[in-house]
Amino acid sequence: MVGSRFTEMAAGMERSRGGRAGCPRTGKSWWRLAVLLLSVSSLPAASGLVEGLYCGTEVCYDVLGVSREAVKLDIARAYRQLARRYHPDRFRRGEPGYEGETRESAHTKFLLIATAYETLKDEDTRRDYDYMLDHPEEYYQHYYTYYRRQLTPKVDVRIVILVTICAISIFQFYSWHSSYNEAINYLVTVPKYRIQATEIAKQQGLLNRSKEKGKNRRSKEEIREQEEEVIRDIIKTKIDIKGGYQKPNLSDILLCQMVLFPYYLTTYLSWYASWIYRFTLCREEYGEEEKVYLIRRNMKMSQSQFDSLEESSKQTFLEKRLWIKDNYEVHRKQQEEEMKVKMATDPRMKRYRRWMKNEGPGRLTFIDD
Repeated sequence: MVGSRFTEMAAGMERSRGGRAGCPRTGKSWWRLAVLLLSVSSLPAASGLVEGLYCGTEVCYDVLGVSREAVKLDIARAYRQLARRYHPDRFRRGEPGYEGETRESAHTKFLLIATAYETLKDEDTRRDYDYMLDHPEEYYQHYYTYYRRQLTPKVDVRIVILVTICAISIFQFYSWHSSYNEAINYLVTVPKYRIQATEIAKQQGLLNRSKEKGKNRRSKEEIREQEEEVIRDIIKTKIDIKGGYQKPNLSDILLCQMVLFPYYLTTYLSWYASWIYRFTLCREEYGEEEKVYLIRRNMKMSQSQFDSLEESSKQTFLEKRLWIKDNYEVHRKQQEEEMKVKMATDPRMKRYRRWMKNEGPGRLTFIDD
């Protein structure tokens, strides 16, 4: 077909040349163009194959000895036969069928066979490879398609994200639980809380020591351990720890927060709309809950930080009407002035300033022991 097309093109150019005998340069250029077109059209389809993509300069179908119409079963059968033949553990130099083969060449062929099978066994990869054979001129597109599929994670990204979130949630809960236990262990050693817990335990009859005889008699260490456990349980039950050492709650971990996010978002939007309607449009008076919220917002404190404050401090904030922005600014400036006065009159701060002035950072001193 290429030869006949070239013959027709050459004959047409001969006629054109005969009609324009006075233009020899034009005839020569036409001949050069015809030779170039003939050379380009005669290139094989495999010229688009390059090293680094799929089977390199080899055609994967030829490597396995199957046609492009072969089904998965034929491809798998051909792969098993060739793999048994060229597997490094089965290779025996000098045996029939291995003439001229070395262990290195057999290993290279085995890797090429495995690459061809990996390419053709997957429908998507095979479709991309067939497209490369049919369109070898789309060089950069083939590189992008190949490496995109090679670098894409084999595991579903959603599963990876879910496992990561679960791991973070477990770490969160364990960390919070450890902090809570540290706080309880500290409170058990504080005399004020320990005395109160002991009194409650005695009122409930949990520390009444009955005389034990015989085999059921316990040692003093066992009795002391039991009393410590009772005091610890009472402190856990009665005391309300706020802030970063509060009792861990499952609803606070990341996984539950993400699951409940639509609910929280809907609740916040409805609360915000109600706030605008009640206090902006209808001009209602603030209740105590709303006043506390405005005070916390003016102080730029989180809910856990605000909850850790003493009730007397919160009551003082309400008495000073700190939910009003101007009142809060006056209160803040007063607090800053009081802190400056305290730092100026505190003996420890005086010693610190004296040390910074005389022997602070950057100053070398030699003190005789």
